[in-house]
Amino acid sequence: MCHFAQRSSVLSFPKICNIFWRFHHTSTSQMCSCSKTVSDEKYQDPFQLGRKDLKNLYEDIKKELLVSTAELREMCEYYFDGKGKAFRPMIVVLMARACNIHHSNSREVQASQRSVAIIAEMIHTASLVHDDVIDDANSRRGKMTVNQIWGERKAVLAGDFILSAASLALARIGNTTIISVLTQVIEDLVRGEFLQLGSKENENERFAHYLEKTFKKTASLIANSCKAVSILGCPDPKVHEIAYQYGKNVGIAFQLIDDVLDFTSCADHLGKPAAADLKLGLATGPVLFACRQFPEMNAMIMRRFSKPGDVERARKYVLQSDGVQQTTYLAQRYCHEATREISKLRPSPEREALIQLTEMVLMRDK
Repeated sequence: MCHFAQRSSVLSFPKICNIFWRFHHTSTSQMCSCSKTVSDEKYQDPFQLGRKDLKNLYEDIKKELLVSTAELREMCEYYFDGKGKAFRPMIVVLMARACNIHHSNSREVQASQRSVAIIAEMIHTASLVHDDVIDDANSRRGKMTVNQIWGERKAVLAGDFILSAASLALARIGNTTIISVLTQVIEDLVRGEFLQLGSKENENERFAHYLEKTFKKTASLIANSCKAVSILGCPDPKVHEIAYQYGKNVGIAFQLIDDVLDFTSCADHLGKPAAADLKLGLATGPVLFACRQFPEMNAMIMRRFSKPGDVERARKYVLQSDGVQQTTYLAQRYCHEATREISKLRPSPEREALIQLTEMVLMRDK
């Protein structure tokens, strides 16, 4: 599976292909005998196709958060205002339908599968609340963060409460396999946060460290949520692996593009400060690629851009280098792999919508 990656200068780090492609792309060549070609079904707008299943999504989440304390309820509901992209639940319901069609030709989303979409959004939002506390963030989605309005202590408790409500919803599904799959997400989120707090001196280890952190903090939620709905809709382990691999690759690509936008998009458009990662001391894909052309960045990376002027210099080096282009190209490769995986399922409008979503991940500007 490494053959297409080796052709690109994106992997000109010594042995980098062996380091991260082996980690992220275990062999799936024997997984499915279904058609691997993209069908000629006409373009499907993923958000139109999934709208029915996501109707009242945020109202249903708020029902899970019923509490007697008005302040806690207001904090927990703060980000569930319907203004988010609902990207994760969208993927989950489309994957549910695609797997159901593949197995039994049914386009209906089961109640338990829709619950997984709700739980995924709750876990994601809880992680945002906690991340904002850790990062001392001021803005999120174009408005003040929970920690800025209510304070850090209450924000931590609000995030904990959302997680607990998600856990109760998960328990109500009543399937121990699904519980195991989705609790892995919470473990990965914590491990990913710890990975982000550390750094590596060796260039190759640094990039592998970055991709592992990206998987645990972002992609694991999408991968395991996709796997969960595939288990609920189809008994074939090969299909479960296809769903997982699609979610993993799309999730990594999504974060890679997020890291690119931190350098190429303005703060007003992003809904959060630009160059935020550098200010937090984080070396993301564009920085790691730029470091090859500007070795003097190594010292800045190791001191986490803590000296006066480090952030501005590092941003300048990134924009002068091909770091943004190389990171974008790497995201394209992950999207290509996601498309290759999902194309193993039986053709359906939902399958085509999931393919279209990979394009939307690459083209997004916020």
